[in-house]
Amino acid sequence: MNLDKMVENHVKGKSSAATAKSDKNSIHVTMSILNKNLLEIHHMVSEKYLQNYLDEFVYKLNRRYFGEKLYDN
Repeated sequence: MNLDKMVENHVKGKSSAATAKSDKNSIHVTMSILNKNLLEIHHMVSEKYLQNYLDEFVYKLNRRYFGEKLYDN
């Protein structure tokens, strides 16, 4: 799977020195979890269903932090 072909838009941003370390750490951890899901759990992710896998990942990631309060909004 070549993600470069599937990604249309890459946004770069600059963090302040104070937040750079914590922001980078959380981004790296999140991307590591996503990578593990796509490569080790789901094995073969096609371009056709990539958005579905990403949506599922984001849902699970959000649910981990908000739990039952997720539906209160």
